[in-house]
Amino acid sequence: MASKEIEYNTNRFNLSYELVNPSQEKSILVLHGWGSNKEVMKQAFGKLLPQYRHIYLDMPGFGKSSNETILTTEDYAHIVKRFLEVLGDTPQIAMGHSFGGKVATLLGTPCLVLLSSAGVITEKPWSIKLKIATVKFLKPLGMSFIRDLFKSKDVEGMSHEMYETFKNVVDEDFEARFAQSQSKALLFWGREDTATPLYTGEKIASLIEGAQFYPLDGDHYFFLHHAAFIAQTISDQCKETH
Repeated sequence: MASKEIEYNTNRFNLSYELVNPSQEKSILVLHGWGSNKEVMKQAFGKLLPQYRHIYLDMPGFGKSSNETILTTEDYAHIVKRFLEVLGDTPQIAMGHSFGGKVATLLGTPCLVLLSSAGVITEKPWSIKLKIATVKFLKPLGMSFIRDLFKSKDVEGMSHEMYETFKNVVDEDFEARFAQSQSKALLFWGREDTATPLYTGEKIASLIEGAQFYPLDGDHYFFLHHAAFIAQTISDQCKETH
């Protein structure tokens, strides 16, 4: 495990990362989802894809990487690009889970692997809509503590900066970004995923020209049980993009 300090928009970030198969020439960047970290992704893929140099990165504010400012998805992409420049690496493949899928999409690598990526706005259950309406109604009255009662589990224990960052990215419509992608895209999805439902994956697949879509059994973390299949598909399909 190592770290790199980079500067972006006058802010400094100490980014924690780990390399697997460091002597390989071709590399794959692996990005975790919101509230997760590089260890989860390494658990799934660390012993697979031996022909690639793996780059597992804790994005700012997650795992062992620092963040003291409010960010957007585009900020995250710029920070990751800057990290790769400092590392001296140009990955052939970017793989991202959930929120990490949006960041990976913006990197423009030859091959893009999305694991239940976020980016398509879904219809909220009535209970969530009620909570949002309640917060909006009470906030002008100075009852900001109500907001804290309704915070998503995704931001429990996080700083003010990360909570505001979460609000920036959680309901982001990324469809235009997917449509602009020129990467060869492989999309893997959990059939029982409720965080990013299967139909959102089908939508993204329809937006990225030539995308291949693989629905698999499981929930939002389906890839932990299908890593071997995902790795084999990457080996077969992404070699053409090198």
